[in-house]
Amino acid sequence: MEPCGSGHEGKAGGMSYWTTWRPAWVLLMCWALHSGAMAAACSKSVRWYDDGAYSFRGTDGQPTGLYVELVREALRRMDCSAQWQEMPWARGLVELEAGKLDILPGARKTPEREKFAYFSRPVNRSPNVLFMSKAAGQRFAFTRLADMVGTDFKLGVQLGVAYGAEYDELIKNPEFMARTQPLTSRRSAWGLLQMGRLDGLISDEVSAWVELQSLGLSNAVVRTRVVTSDDPGLLALSRLSNTPDFVAALDRALLAMMNDGSYKRIRERFVPCVTSAETVSCR
Repeated sequence: MEPCGSGHEGKAGGMSYWTTWRPAWVLLMCWALHSGAMAAACSKSVRWYDDGAYSFRGTDGQPTGLYVELVREALRRMDCSAQWQEMPWARGLVELEAGKLDILPGARKTPEREKFAYFSRPVNRSPNVLFMSKAAGQRFAFTRLADMVGTDFKLGVQLGVAYGAEYDELIKNPEFMARTQPLTSRRSAWGLLQMGRLDGLISDEVSAWVELQSLGLSNAVVRTRVVTSDDPGLLALSRLSNTPDFVAALDRALLAMMNDGSYKRIRERFVPCVTSAETVSCR
């Protein structure tokens, strides 16, 4: 095939032919090829997993949920597409650091993560809270995580999750770590509370609401007053596969969604509360 815009002219009776139609045809073909190449070039791998209101498999078999639809709409506005990668949280962090995953929704910013990830503007705010089984709630009256040291409390913690400054300090204490049980899936851990194999679990509050209701365990688990962190959830983007310009464009798309009401509509589809776009949280 000839390069776009190249070709030769013929002569008929001293006049050039094809000059009246071939350039338009070539330009149209080149535009189509260029547009297809651009669309194919702007494709981002995005982590999802069964994670309460944030991401889950819909009735059509495709990923959906708050973070899925927010990312899908923001990328659409950037003429990009998402390639959904199903994986646990801890693996998502490893893949993001290695540049094998482009976007990890719902991350909290930490100094360690900033070494390998850019971060978007806040997209959701829901505190991490200590939940207990009803039986444990009658035995323990903690006001902070450190109160667990010296007790027989059994705490479930999800691998790779940032639970806040107090937790980051406590994990240096072997006595506290002896009270913890690492988990890959938070959703399955609620059943461990009901069976008495765990006493408590740190969870994002919105996820806990949705999961406990769907599992029929709302009356078996209680929310405590211990809030481990209230940092907003962001989109983490691998530094190895994204550029600052792309992050800035993504932020502009997210801001436009907040200003035109799209963000509020999407969040309220999945989170059972009235949403404030200003605080990216429940009112």
